[in-house]
Amino acid sequence: MPTALTLDDFDYALPAELIAQHPLPERCASRLLDGSGAWPVDRQFRDLPQLLRAGDLLVFNDTRVLRARLLGEKPTGGAVEALVERVLPPPAAGERHEVWAHLRASKSPRPGSRIRFAGADGGGFDAEVLGRVGPEESLYHLRFPSDPLALLQRFGHVPLPPYITHADTAEDEARYQSVLAARPGAVAAPTASLHFDEAMLQTLAARGVLRTTVTLHVGAGTFQPVRAERLAEHVMHSEWFEVGEEASLAIARARGAGGRVVAIGTTAMRALESAALRSPTHVVEPCRGDTDLFITPGFAFRAVDALLTNFHLPRSTLLMLVSAFAGHAHVRSLYRHAVEARYRFFSYGDCMWLVRAEGSGAPG
Repeated sequence: MPTALTLDDFDYALPAELIAQHPLPERCASRLLDGSGAWPVDRQFRDLPQLLRAGDLLVFNDTRVLRARLLGEKPTGGAVEALVERVLPPPAAGERHEVWAHLRASKSPRPGSRIRFAGADGGGFDAEVLGRVGPEESLYHLRFPSDPLALLQRFGHVPLPPYITHADTAEDEARYQSVLAARPGAVAAPTASLHFDEAMLQTLAARGVLRTTVTLHVGAGTFQPVRAERLAEHVMHSEWFEVGEEASLAIARARGAGGRVVAIGTTAMRALESAALRSPTHVVEPCRGDTDLFITPGFAFRAVDALLTNFHLPRSTLLMLVSAFAGHAHVRSLYRHAVEARYRFFSYGDCMWLVRAEGSGAPG
């Protein structure tokens, strides 16, 4: 990591009115800032096929966003808001209906206490607090009375990001979800994939552009800014990911035929680069598990050649990731242009096309 860079180097001023509060009527109607050259080029997302070649492989994150936000109260009547971060898998034998969650309450609930979560239909359920877990014990370990996925679907709300100020609606239920979402587990959407509709996917396939999927269940930590002035001191949040055999083979075939590996979003990139780091040969092989990979300038990319991504929060780990990929000075200039040209920012906003900067790949 270049020692000259500090946390302030990843800050920028953003007028509040540029934060997109709602999706556009059509998924493909967003703007696309082409940052693949020395100068920014203003495009529309529908221009994406012009930036791709037959044989390129698009890698999507197929995670599905849970209705992970729950509203409830303690036996004393105090309000509680929960954001389920992770649904724990059941043990090899028997059942376990447990989750890790962020809790907001006037007083921290103690182990053994119960929280009543209610839904709009008047029903509800009781969750037992088992204790604290995670980095700095920032999460609560809760036991639900039955399948957490079913309870969240019935009683939960769409976990909109903190910078979206309206309560979740039916529109959010449909649009804060990729058309390729398949595996439930995320509390935030892989937002670069929100621009794609079925018509765009068919257009790309007809042009010989390939696609595959990986999974990374996006956690709430994706919205947290870095607070440590020395980036190396930042404690990265952990997220579960899986790169399957089908994706691994697709990447190998595309590379062998001269195609580029294109990550659709930073979460797909983190899954691919995590898999490559775990391989003795630094190629993308099948693997699964938790990743806390923190990508900053100086990182040696091994898996990804190009990236489609939305605009990211100031002082965030994802802004550092794209700066590592495309070059810090280049990304800063692109963000300045995006603000001046009044692009729409963040989850429901516009997107950017980037290619890997010369010298940011793995040596040899």
